[in-house]
Amino acid sequence: MNKKIRFSLEELTKKNKEELLKDKHELEKIEKRIDEKHAKTK
Repeated sequence: MNKKIRFSLEELTKKNKEELLKDKHELEKIEKRIDEKHAKTK
């Protein structure tokens, strides 16, 4: 039983990391867009 819990925890951690990487990528895209807008207004 203990092994099973640990395995699912590892799975969850892996999934969370992938989600975080996706979110980070999206944020970087948004930041880039904002930077471009600011560059145009200057």
